[in-house]
Amino acid sequence: MTILYEVRQGLYVNLTNKCCNDCTFCLRNFKDREGRSGSLWLDHEPDFGEVREAFRQFDVPRYKEVVICRFGEPTEALERVLQTAGYVKEHWPSMPVRINTNGLGNLINGRNIVPLFKNRIDTVSISLNTPDKERYLEVVRPAFGEKSFDAMLDFARECVRTVPHTVLSTVATTISREDEEKCAAICREIGAAYRIREFAH
Repeated sequence: MTILYEVRQGLYVNLTNKCCNDCTFCLRNFKDREGRSGSLWLDHEPDFGEVREAFRQFDVPRYKEVVICRFGEPTEALERVLQTAGYVKEHWPSMPVRINTNGLGNLINGRNIVPLFKNRIDTVSISLNTPDKERYLEVVRPAFGEKSFDAMLDFARECVRTVPHTVLSTVATTISREDEEKCAAICREIGAAYRIREFAH
């Protein structure tokens, strides 16, 4: 079972396979692994003791960052996200910690979770995916329905106010250049960076 794995210069943490979205372009629709990982489908949800033990198998300081990501939505396992980020900051204080998220953590957990990221998470990377609610529903297919798009943007605004770096992203080739420009404008309004990420297939 793969809990930690390498992708380029990052050490990635795979905490859960749960996700409230069913994105048409999701990596797990096309493959079961990434980078130098084994299968990212978990036999069970690892507890923090298992996560801590997995870290002991790696020379953490050699990596550029720790990324809490894959193969599900990390905020579905919020307590372990916070424990993991806290563990990294306790043992390697200068190591940047990033979380890749669909931005629906407040809906998932029924409260504003962003204040919990303070002093634990350095970068929050949020999947914007489209510039409007209608297309978002078609592409992301969120379990929370129509309120998801606005909730994701509200989450992003909270992150901009709370953590050092907030990035909103779309996937290359899945939307038009015009839509990418609209997404960039949304990011400017929110105060977040914009990134077009590679389509993994």
